[in-house]
Amino acid sequence: MTLKPSFPNASMLNASIRIACFVFCGLVLLGCTQEQQNKLGREIQNWTGTDGVLEVYAGDKLVRRFIKVDKISTALGTDDSKARDYRYGYGHLDENLNMLVDPNEKKVYFEFSSYSTIVFFENPQ
Repeated sequence: MTLKPSFPNASMLNASIRIACFVFCGLVLLGCTQEQQNKLGREIQNWTGTDGVLEVYAGDKLVRRFIKVDKISTALGTDDSKARDYRYGYGHLDENLNMLVDPNEKKVYFEFSSYSTIVFFENPQ
């Protein structure tokens, strides 16, 4: 004769475990600083990938557009690991501003100051 453990309400136990995991994850996120939450968000975004567009403006005029940008990173100091006043990334320079990667448009590295007038958005196409 074998004895089976009996759970009078197994579905209730599963629901309780799911709720406990959800509460635990929520408490961990609340314990993180805003910067840690941002880094976590960027890591998730980097894993999932994006199709971003970065536009650089001089006054009210669009002067540069980079398309198929997968992420923008904050530069950190080599010795002190403190955030610098510029961001960087990789994307295709859209020379004719048509929102398409043409055969002559190459993927390039770019930097921009934290004080630049830029717009970054996910490509809606």
